[in-house]
Amino acid sequence: MSAPAFNPYAMAQAQLDRAAGQLGLDATTTELLREPLREISFRVPVRMDDGRTSIFRAFRIHHNDARGPAKGGVRFHPAAGVDVFRAKAMWTTWRCALVDVPLGGACGGVVCDPHGLSAPEQERLCRGWVRGLARCLGPDIDVPEPDLATNAQHMLWMLDEYEAIVMGRRPAAFTGKPVGLGGSLGRQEAAGYGLVITVREALKEIGLHPDKARAAIQGFGAVGQHAARLFRRLGGEVACVAAWDPREGCALSFRREGGIDVEELAGVTDLFGTVDRERAAALGYEVAPGEGWMFEPVDVLIPAALEHEITGEKAGRLPPRVRVVAEGADGATTPDADEELARRDVKVIPDFLANAGGVTCGYFEQVQAGMNLYWQKEEVLSRLDHTMTDAYIAVSETAAKRCLSLRDAANVIAVARVAAACQGRSWV
Repeated sequence: MSAPAFNPYAMAQAQLDRAAGQLGLDATTTELLREPLREISFRVPVRMDDGRTSIFRAFRIHHNDARGPAKGGVRFHPAAGVDVFRAKAMWTTWRCALVDVPLGGACGGVVCDPHGLSAPEQERLCRGWVRGLARCLGPDIDVPEPDLATNAQHMLWMLDEYEAIVMGRRPAAFTGKPVGLGGSLGRQEAAGYGLVITVREALKEIGLHPDKARAAIQGFGAVGQHAARLFRRLGGEVACVAAWDPREGCALSFRREGGIDVEELAGVTDLFGTVDRERAAALGYEVAPGEGWMFEPVDVLIPAALEHEITGEKAGRLPPRVRVVAEGADGATTPDADEELARRDVKVIPDFLANAGGVTCGYFEQVQAGMNLYWQKEEVLSRLDHTMTDAYIAVSETAAKRCLSLRDAANVIAVARVAAACQGRSWV
């Protein structure tokens, strides 16, 4: 009999239930937080370049907005499903609460393969998605940002369509936009940099300086590339990266003796994070299919691609050198893997702490756009470092004080803050 399909939403609900029990949260508040406040499912018709019309399934989930307008990613992926969006919306609620920005959690997107769509088709899809949701979007309601396979250009198309509908300028309605058109300096680097800032703090706790550390990274899009850049800047070695290759239908690992040259490999990588296998091989990289990236002899593993990547079985086979796992992707480590990693004394930095840099800088962009006053990159990244460091220290201190894992401590802090906002508003 085959194993049951992984359900990230069930995992997110189980994490909430665990935090609610640790907090002694009442049943009514727990029930409110277990499910989204609202769910929108709709269809987007798109005229294709050959003249035919294709119909795409689309979603937007608002998990909770008690602390502020909903905020969250838009992803284009052929395997995107409503339970993925529900889980990511919930995790974004906790992420915003954990770094203490006044926003709630949302997520949505379109079931499609953007690799097979031309730029004009992607533009029409973006504009159609906004038309289907316009009444539920806006800087005071829901502020989308890029997620898997979407980028600054997609956000600009969406903003342009939204402003045409509302007949006015609303630069704070979308974040992750191009710099010079309402976007923030530092936004491109934020998710990857925020991730490595938490790794830096974790390495301090275990007494390992970054210039003595090696890392392997899964995913070489915006998050993975910038995480690799900052890790290298701190003195560490990036031993291996893995990236999905749609032609091969699997992930490919790229490694080279002495480590990855991030700029060199980025030069043969497309906008979707797909590394050109032949060009990488010509540069001297060893290319192998499968999950080899996580079995490299490294100190730090950074899964920054999709959910359900490190399972209990895989965790049991990790090299003994692994000391830190930093979840760049939501739900990258399964509950049974958490148990195995705890047994091996591996420090797991949970997703909604490790990858909170993107939503943090998204909030910075929203603030700047609302004021029409933009900060220099140094100020943005300094604020990001301060916010991420404070959040990590708060989680680490709570974990030590209450004898919890970092994941449980992060959940306790975030859920307590959202529950207090719901109770303060007399929703429960």
